[in-house]
Amino acid sequence: MKMYSLLVSLLFFSSSFAQHVNTDVDEIIHREMKLRRIPGVQIAVVQNGKIVLNKSYGLANVQDSIPVTGKTIFPLNSNTKIFTGVAVMQLVEQGKIKLDAPIHTYLSDLPVEWQKVTVDQLLTHISGLPDILQLFDPVTGNIGPLRTEEAIWGKLKTIPLDFKTGEQFRYNQTNYYLLGKIIEKLTNQPFADFFEKKQFEPIHLKHTLFGDSRDVIPQYAPSYSYRSFFDGKKMGEEKLVNNYYEFPDFSRTAGGLNSTAEDVGNWIIALQKGQLFEKPATLNLMWSPGHFNNGAPTGWVRGWGIAKLRKHHKAVGMSGGNRSALMVYPDDGLSVIVLTNLGGSTPEDFIEEIAGCYIPDIIKADALTYLRKNLQKIGFEKAIDFVKKEKKQNPDFNPQELELNNWAYRMLSAHQPKEALEIFKLNVYLFPKSWNVYDSYGEILLKEGDKNKSVEMYKKSLELNPENDNGKKILEQIQNNKN
Repeated sequence: MKMYSLLVSLLFFSSSFAQHVNTDVDEIIHREMKLRRIPGVQIAVVQNGKIVLNKSYGLANVQDSIPVTGKTIFPLNSNTKIFTGVAVMQLVEQGKIKLDAPIHTYLSDLPVEWQKVTVDQLLTHISGLPDILQLFDPVTGNIGPLRTEEAIWGKLKTIPLDFKTGEQFRYNQTNYYLLGKIIEKLTNQPFADFFEKKQFEPIHLKHTLFGDSRDVIPQYAPSYSYRSFFDGKKMGEEKLVNNYYEFPDFSRTAGGLNSTAEDVGNWIIALQKGQLFEKPATLNLMWSPGHFNNGAPTGWVRGWGIAKLRKHHKAVGMSGGNRSALMVYPDDGLSVIVLTNLGGSTPEDFIEEIAGCYIPDIIKADALTYLRKNLQKIGFEKAIDFVKKEKKQNPDFNPQELELNNWAYRMLSAHQPKEALEIFKLNVYLFPKSWNVYDSYGEILLKEGDKNKSVEMYKKSLELNPENDNGKKILEQIQNNKN
């Protein structure tokens, strides 16, 4: 009888805890949907190898008032890159790819200065290659006079490197375009077929497919954004508009997949259970950072753009199109996937708060989430004072330069310039020897009309990095405007 009572108590506690967690998740989602004006959201949470939450909110199709359901398919945009990363690592396992091999090992007809770029440098965006998006516009589908892949490829090869390979990080789509070419060369099949056979079919992903706005995809959620500029005129208020995307088939390893939160959750389960890789070491290698020429680790792990390799609650993840994000906590048996239909919704800002509903310590483990939650309460103008105090009390509280910079730019794009300004200022305080933080702070100061302070920041940036061509250009523009 006692055992029965204990079992009943445990079941009640488990049910009560789940209800409490679900309520907390609902509160976060509803709050952020209201704040960010997101029409529709789909979320899945994986815990200990099972999907424990699969929920939908709001409208998938605003114009026809069609609600989001568990089968609504959302564009993944750059979250596609994690699938490409897995495809590359599958070929590494098969001995067909070596991460440190120069790409000319696998591809011919490359410019001389491209030939020593390695596969790993493509995966981690430190190649320095020019961005293919210079030559076509996925938003309008306009590829100008370069109507074919051959023409685009021919033109791309004439553009100089952005920087010396291995010296800097710069996110661009050329890297994953070339990874797609390598996959096709080594498998003798289109990369879409390789993904289907090696990732989608084995784990029965029925709602995951390549496509864009041109394709007729059942139960597809259109993309939206807010705009205030129409037909050459600035409007008084922002308006919700339809977005249109065209990803040429040859570029879709960088951003062409569509899926559901449930499918992505099942893909993550399969990945961690060893269904996509033969050896656990392959997964560990994929979730390890690459390295710059000086030996410093890159911000990216292989194919995954969010790498929080902290002491507690390590996390890897990715975001796409400023409208979808996922986070995996390998040591905690937890993953969170958030898909939205609004460009600019940046769910990566609140995804760790959702994870904290399941494991509360995650909130404090992630400096950015902890900082955001507190600054929302006390005000962003107190950011430096809060960080000073917190760093004295908590040695593990170490906000990172890149994530602070990216967060500030996301707030800037979400029309929160005052908040963004305070975070750029915080970054200068925390990283006074980084030329990039002064460059970024100078940019926002200039946008806010403080030219004198902006000039001071750009000059400081150039003191630290005389090769900062952007800083030189902006200072020249400011000087010319004065004259």
